[in-house]
Amino acid sequence: MAVKAEIVSKDTIKPSSPTPDHLRDFKISLLDQLAPPSFYIPILLFYSASDINAFDSDFETISHKLKASLSHVLTLYYQFCGRLKGNSIIECNNEGVLFIESRVPIELSNIFEAPQLHDITELFPFDPYNPGTEHKENMAVQLNQFTCGGIAVGACFSHKVADGSTAALFLNAWASTSNGKGNNVVAPPQMAEATLLFPPRNIEVDMMTRGMVGHKNIVTKRFMFNETNISRLRQKLGCCNFNPTRVEAVTALVWKSSLAAAKATSGEQRFPASMMSHAVNIRSRMASMLSKHSIGNLWQQAVSPLVEVKGEVGLHDLVEIVRNTIRKIDGDYISKLQSVEFVKVIESLKEARTMASKKGIPCYSFSSWIRFGFYELDFGWGKPSYVRTIGVPIKNVVILMSTKDGNGIEAWVTLATHDMVEFERNPELLDFASFDPI
Repeated sequence: MAVKAEIVSKDTIKPSSPTPDHLRDFKISLLDQLAPPSFYIPILLFYSASDINAFDSDFETISHKLKASLSHVLTLYYQFCGRLKGNSIIECNNEGVLFIESRVPIELSNIFEAPQLHDITELFPFDPYNPGTEHKENMAVQLNQFTCGGIAVGACFSHKVADGSTAALFLNAWASTSNGKGNNVVAPPQMAEATLLFPPRNIEVDMMTRGMVGHKNIVTKRFMFNETNISRLRQKLGCCNFNPTRVEAVTALVWKSSLAAAKATSGEQRFPASMMSHAVNIRSRMASMLSKHSIGNLWQQAVSPLVEVKGEVGLHDLVEIVRNTIRKIDGDYISKLQSVEFVKVIESLKEARTMASKKGIPCYSFSSWIRFGFYELDFGWGKPSYVRTIGVPIKNVVILMSTKDGNGIEAWVTLATHDMVEFERNPELLDFASFDPI
């Protein structure tokens, strides 16, 4: 069942102070150039009616406060209201951010009780993975009002100007400005660090291999790992020569369960060859650490070697591969990106995508959002009741998000429909995770 939203109004929010002429042409970094060309990062923040009422807020007040604070914070994040020109420059021309208001004819509890109601694209200003050629915005927002009085803020950030960490930094600045704490809390973003360290190149690279996007017969489901079960899983892996992190442990289990599902549906007697990749934030992995306020696409995709298994898949072996793969993104790797060797790095990533799209070797791609602090975003009427995204329309993609208490992990897993049938009944997975069977 899809969520339907009635559009009430559309506005364009411009910065409260125009961008100075000398900042009009903003050069993006090499890493921005490599980002997916037409993807947006989608984030949904839900706020309950009881919290809103406790702060004596109504929809009109909320809308006004969000628009005014957004206009103010855009003076700092001026490239968010510009437009991409080619693949190297953002014209910071104050064109603004799309801001839509809508009414949703259901109660917010319907979303909470049926989170697998994942066709909620209408809560965003547009489909973040298929925005259409008419949408050139670097950012867009939709404020949704439910019949119970609860709201949802759906934000889309162009992947050409932001990664998940940048989106979180912007939302935190916006929330702090809205709730009146901005003057003491909001630090100016470090706009130029990424471009100085990774200057744009004269290249046109489409890192999304044909056939990867828009798979048919795929499904996304949420799997919950609470604190107790994550601790049990890590203890099970405790005989490794290292203590795996929460992300490493959950990644290894989801990868193994996915391989078991693919084996079952293929009818083969052996596990398929596969690869695993993880999006790695490089801000703290450079020789000279970047500021946490550095914005842009400061991440790299760590890709494992081809894994071929003759017998049983060992969870301990997989978690070791996960750790080694993530740790490949180190100072030496980043130095290559900054030198003429960047071509070799790009070619190796393209080769992995080619193996996945043309040779049929599955690559299970993971991205962790658990440290982004989305549950701390208080715009002036309390913190979110729930935070989520929507499934990426690419099979074998997994997004890891924090639970509200900060101790658990939600894994939003997208698989081929027939693989999901096997995946969601895997006994080892269900020993540590729960899921919504709808």
